[in-house]
Amino acid sequence: MSTSTQPKTPKTPNTPSTAQPNAEDAAFAHLSQEEQDALRASVFQRLHPRLYLERYIEEDVRPDGRAFGEWRGVFCNVGSISTAEGSALVRMGDTTVVCGVKAEIAEPELDKEGEGFLVPNLDLPAMCSPKFKPGPPTEEAQVLSERLNQALVTSNFLPLSTLCIHPGKAAWVIYVDATCINYDGNAFDATLLAMVAALRNTKLPQATYNPETHRTTCSRLAPRVPLQLAKSAPVAMSFGIFDGKHVLADPTSFEEPLLEASISVVLGDGGELVSVEQLGSALITTAGEEEAKDEKRDVLEECIQNASRRREAVMKEVFG
Repeated sequence: MSTSTQPKTPKTPNTPSTAQPNAEDAAFAHLSQEEQDALRASVFQRLHPRLYLERYIEEDVRPDGRAFGEWRGVFCNVGSISTAEGSALVRMGDTTVVCGVKAEIAEPELDKEGEGFLVPNLDLPAMCSPKFKPGPPTEEAQVLSERLNQALVTSNFLPLSTLCIHPGKAAWVIYVDATCINYDGNAFDATLLAMVAALRNTKLPQATYNPETHRTTCSRLAPRVPLQLAKSAPVAMSFGIFDGKHVLADPTSFEEPLLEASISVVLGDGGELVSVEQLGSALITTAGEEEAKDEKRDVLEECIQNASRRREAVMKEVFG
């Protein structure tokens, strides 16, 4: 694929050139041809992002070298934060999310005396990407935090009844705080995976409530106990639709603003469907049998099937 937007006119043989070199050639003179091509491609990508992506799509490949349905590699490390009850770091491509779990004791709600609290939150600080600015949580971070909460609650991965210390008197509040330290798209998938891994790594002190003193105490001598998690862990897989024709799995930060629609599928064990979120139309245009006749096809079911296969691979790769 050509990355130069200004084709050079070849000089006539045996005719010395009297024209002065242009500013671009002068600026690139100290670079090798490979470095010049890479720099021109980078400039073209910034100035014409959609056209840049279209040229790759025409060659049936994406800018990072992946096929349309190919996923980025996943790496997970747990227990790296010693000050947290549990922690995990997940890297999905270049998107990196670190998650820590903290716990405190509070009084249960009046209408839910036998349940504790689960409070997930995602922070997208300015340091993780130029698209985010310093200040209060962005709207994107708030929306993603709510989606993460829905995925964890709907899947019942951590039953809130297991967080009760004494009905109506004391219960655990589990704060699951995730921070994106490098953003390259698809933060939802990476963050949910980090939260699941951190919760699986969490251990709490044994707490008891004394009805006479109305106080809750935690034992320092007794061994800590892991959370009573469900066997089925929610895992998210996201897709984007570009140009109404192509389904791109695990979109990057460069691809995300250029997508017409997005689909996020959250699955549990055995292909159990936890939730599906679709923004935009899942219909794509495909060539019909007759010439000059296009057909519309719904790809939602295909995305769910692809997500099911991907989930199995992720669980083996991350959790063994």
